[in-house]
Amino acid sequence: MTYLIRRMTAGEWRQLRAIRLEAVQDTPTAFSISYAELAARPDVFWQERAAASGDGATFIACDQNSDWVGSVSVEPLVEVPDHAHIHAVYVRAGHRGPAGLGARLVEAAVHFAEQHIDVARLTLGVHESNARALAFYRRVGFRLTDQVIPYRPNPVERCYIMEYPSFGRRVGGLVAPVESGVTPQA
Repeated sequence: MTYLIRRMTAGEWRQLRAIRLEAVQDTPTAFSISYAELAARPDVFWQERAAASGDGATFIACDQNSDWVGSVSVEPLVEVPDHAHIHAVYVRAGHRGPAGLGARLVEAAVHFAEQHIDVARLTLGVHESNARALAFYRRVGFRLTDQVIPYRPNPVERCYIMEYPSFGRRVGGLVAPVESGVTPQA
């Protein structure tokens, strides 16, 4: 199957809402919010998320019918200076697998962060029970850090922080590698 991966546009807030709700229903622990909380968000929330330009971006994967079958977002992590964060990674069940759609979405987010977000680190969080996601992120180049944070919906559970070790800050048009082994501090 052929997919188009592109950046979401401001007017696509209804599609964003639909795919995020689908994603949270499909894999609740992959997101830091419950389905009920997300579904209760007003239209203006989704309109603002879709219109956000700034340093972040959301990429979507469309099938040949232009249906959204995957998404990923990347943006600076306000709570942790000098970090960008990949989040809301989702591929609809019928489109997962060896075709590499998830990897292509993450690759789009990494590339965007390298080109447009001036930070030293690129991270993401994975719920401790999500072995499939941990394996996937390792395959696409992320590695576990020593950082573990409480999972927001249930602080008794943990979220592992992974980083993209070959991510670096741009210096004079070139990517300067960041010293590995340093973990993000929250």
